[in-house]
Amino acid sequence: MTIRLGFQIPNFSYGTDVSELFPTVIAQAREAEAAGFDAVFVMDHFYQLPMLGSPDQPMLEAYTALGALATATERVQLGTLVTGNTYRNPTLLAKIITTLDVVSGGRAILGIGTGWFELEHDQLGFEFGTFTDRFNRLDEALQIILPMIKGERPTFEGKWYRASEAMAEPRFRDHIPLLIGGSGEKKTIPLAARHFDHLNIIAGFDQLPAKMDAVRRSCEEIGRDPATLETTMLLTALVGQDVTADQIPADLSQRLVAGSPEAIAEQIKTKVLDAGVGGVTMNIPGYTPGVITEVGAALRAVLDA
Repeated sequence: MTIRLGFQIPNFSYGTDVSELFPTVIAQAREAEAAGFDAVFVMDHFYQLPMLGSPDQPMLEAYTALGALATATERVQLGTLVTGNTYRNPTLLAKIITTLDVVSGGRAILGIGTGWFELEHDQLGFEFGTFTDRFNRLDEALQIILPMIKGERPTFEGKWYRASEAMAEPRFRDHIPLLIGGSGEKKTIPLAARHFDHLNIIAGFDQLPAKMDAVRRSCEEIGRDPATLETTMLLTALVGQDVTADQIPADLSQRLVAGSPEAIAEQIKTKVLDAGVGGVTMNIPGYTPGVITEVGAALRAVLDA
């Protein structure tokens, strides 16, 4: 698994008829693939997030969409950023991700986290609980999911989940890359060090050096080479020659880059890569054909330098 350049699709409001919605998603995924992006991600939500729009704005179910994208692409890795553990029984999620891996010819990524959007839980009938509850549920779920995707048949009895010789067949490969998103230094980063291939850091630019120090500490405490835990930062890019960094609202300035593709690439180099993070996963509001290609070329030049 290598993800140095990821593309996230968090918004399906394109100002088009519903019949044109998914063709627009396919166009973005194909353009990202052709532009050299390593992975394409969708969010695992059922409602649009409050920072992006109203709950009733278009939102596709993640794994149905990824299964369709698997048939529309050839090389790019596919996953969620990230799966809400609370939304699916872990045995079902193991079956879903192994199926996606088969359908895509070995391109699935299992991104997973605790789940956090309370409105979805309340309105759709998922148990929310406290953060500690959700973290403990994730810990139990991993004890079922990880063996299953390796071809083992776990038996488990916990507070939240149980399984008896659970299996997931067919499987395309014995290891599906594991990704977790977040930046908590007490729980998330140590969990990433123990189980995951990739940590997508959800933090501001000014926090990145400290987060990378926490990654190194957590890995070294368990005897893991920190270089074996890939890292990216999630950010938003406002692309345009007429957009300048000083136009970014203060509350967004730590997770957003703006300007020409070359200016964006330079900002990412100085703010992200120079802080020790291995790469970026970005979203670009709206969709204008050609923009993903231009940004991808500029970023590849920086990443490959």
